[in-house]
Amino acid sequence: MRIAIFTNNYLPNPFGVSMSIESFRKEFERLGHTVYIFAPAFKGYIDENENACLSDSRVFRYLSIDLKFKDIRFPIVIPYSYRIGRILEELEIDVIHSQHPNLLGWQAKRWAKKKNVPLVFTWHTLYDQYAHFVPLVPEKIAAWWAIGNAVSYANKCDQVIVPTKSIKKIINDWGVENKNIVAIPTGVEESFFENPERETMRKQLEISDDEIVLLLMSRMTAEKNVQFLVRSVIPILKKNKKVKFILAGEGIELPQLRKMIAEAQLENQVIFQGIASREVTKNIYAASDIFVYASKSETQGMIISEAMCLGLPVVAVNATGAKDLVTNHVTGLLVDENRDAFSAAVKRLVDDEELRNKFSQNAKIIALENYTSEICSQEMLEVYKNVIERKQRGLK
Repeated sequence: MRIAIFTNNYLPNPFGVSMSIESFRKEFERLGHTVYIFAPAFKGYIDENENACLSDSRVFRYLSIDLKFKDIRFPIVIPYSYRIGRILEELEIDVIHSQHPNLLGWQAKRWAKKKNVPLVFTWHTLYDQYAHFVPLVPEKIAAWWAIGNAVSYANKCDQVIVPTKSIKKIINDWGVENKNIVAIPTGVEESFFENPERETMRKQLEISDDEIVLLLMSRMTAEKNVQFLVRSVIPILKKNKKVKFILAGEGIELPQLRKMIAEAQLENQVIFQGIASREVTKNIYAASDIFVYASKSETQGMIISEAMCLGLPVVAVNATGAKDLVTNHVTGLLVDENRDAFSAAVKRLVDDEELRNKFSQNAKIIALENYTSEICSQEMLEVYKNVIERKQRGLK
C-alpha cells in the first residue's frame, strides 16, 4: 500500500502528533508498505529517517516560517510548493491521511480529490483546550473557529480517526455527522519498553532503593494542568521524605513550578529533568514507581500508554484520554479534579506496595495487549483497506 501523510507538525518537534506519525510510519514500512511524509521544513534539522536519504526520498518538506510562541518552537508551513506539486503529480498513492484540517490539510484534501483516492483525517486535538496558543485572538473566538473548521473538514473526509472512544462523542456533539469514525490509538514501539535500565537511572538521579518515585512526563503548559498536579503532590512530599518527584519536560509553566517547589522547601525531593532522548526517557519511566497526570486536554495521552507499557500504575484526573486508557482500580486510580482527592489517590499507592505492584502488573499486561505499535498499525491498515474498497465501489 502507498500511503501519503500530510502534517503541519513533524520531527524534530517531540509532540504527540509527530510521535504518532513516526509510530505508524515505522510499523507500516516494517510491514512492507510505502509511506510518504509531507511536512513543514524545520530550520537546522535534517531528517534521520533512512528513507528520507534515498534518491527517491519519501519525506518532503514545504517552506515554513520559523516561529516561537510561549517557549515552543513551531514552524508554520507555507502550504504551497510548485516543486512538491510536480512530485505529487508523479507519485502513485492509494490513500491520503491528513493530520490537520488546515494548511497542509488543505493540500491533503486537494490531492485526494485530484487523484481520486480516499481522504482519512485523524482528529488529534481538543481545540477548545488549545485556543490560548493563538496570539491576539480571544480564546473563545479562536476555539469557535478552530472547532467549526475541523468539523467542516471531518464531514468532507472519507474516514475519521479518533485516538480514543470518548473523543467520538465530543466531536459528534460539536457537529461531526460523518458516519465513518473509528477509534485507533497510537501504539508504543516495542523497542521503547525493551531492556529498561531502572537501577542505572536511579543511581544517576541519586534515588535510593527505599524511595518511591512519582513521575510527570509532560509539556509544562497550562492545558496540561500542571500547576494543579504539583499543588496536589506537594502535601505528599512534605509528609513523606522517602518520596521523590520527577518532572520531565519543558514549557512556559516551568518557572512557576520551580517557584512552587522552592516556596515549599522541597528542592531536595524534586528533580526537574527537562526534555530527554527517547532512550533516557525510557529509563526515567523505569526508574519511577507511579505515573501522575492531571491533563484534561488529551485525545489519547501517549505518555500514559508508554508509562503503562513500562509497568507504571497511573493516578490521573478522570478526563478524556486518561479514562480511555486507565482502568480504574485495575491499572490505576481515576479521580475528579480535586486536590484532596488526587493527593489521597497518590498517597494510597505510595503507602500500599502490594496494590502498587498489582496495578503495575495489570498495566503492563493490558498495555502490551492493546497499545503496541504493531497492534495499532494493523488496525489502521485495515481501516485503509476498507476505505479504499468503499471509494472504489463509490460508497460513502
